[in-house]
Amino acid sequence: MSDLKLGVNIDHVATIRQARYRLETNAEPDVLFFANEAIMGGADSITAHLREDRRHIQDIDIITLKENLNVPLNLEMANIKEMVNFAIEIKPKFICLVPEKRKELTTEGGINVVSHEENLANTINKLKDAGIMVSLFIDPDINQIRSSVNCGADMVELHTGTYANAPNDESMNVEIQRLKLASSVAHDNGLQVNAGHGITTSNLESLFKIPYLSELNVGHHLIAKSLEIGLRDAVSQFKEKMSAYRNN
Repeated sequence: MSDLKLGVNIDHVATIRQARYRLETNAEPDVLFFANEAIMGGADSITAHLREDRRHIQDIDIITLKENLNVPLNLEMANIKEMVNFAIEIKPKFICLVPEKRKELTTEGGINVVSHEENLANTINKLKDAGIMVSLFIDPDINQIRSSVNCGADMVELHTGTYANAPNDESMNVEIQRLKLASSVAHDNGLQVNAGHGITTSNLESLFKIPYLSELNVGHHLIAKSLEIGLRDAVSQFKEKMSAYRNN
């Protein structure tokens, strides 16, 4: 039996809502409802990214999720004072610090821990003092992992976007080797290893070659699939495919 967990990112439920209703009375779709649908399908945690520009998830969504979910909330956010203060007030179980660019459609790469180690260490200390476990979203690079250890992170989330967008099998295999090495080094240094970005049913199986994975975070693919079969079944089917993973 696989111990690999699934975190479901529900940002794009809010994307659909914001495209039409913003936060008017009876705005739909309801983020909490679909978070609970994901949980009913087997989600082990719910991820939501509160971006500085509030393009999808809003502050009230995070508050509502934190107050009502029966699984852990993983809040993705940039390392800025406003977000840090909000996180300390709300106290989600997990924080994942991510880079953020205003014009990007989605997070385009990992945070540069090497270049911002001191600043990240200060933020991580504040969050951990508030009882929050902290992850860093990083590219599968050994130097980034070492800096993640140095600044006190509990976890890393390995960016799988380059793997997911690989143009051919050769490029994909190169990325798998990078991810395997990064996961092993992170594990050997006491970090929990998660992975996410661009993961789909079609590219999931090759990720099973990566050792020591604790959790996959999947969003857009599951929301897209939910338009066909509903989010509960989309999550359930994906979780069933994840059961083939063996952590070794």
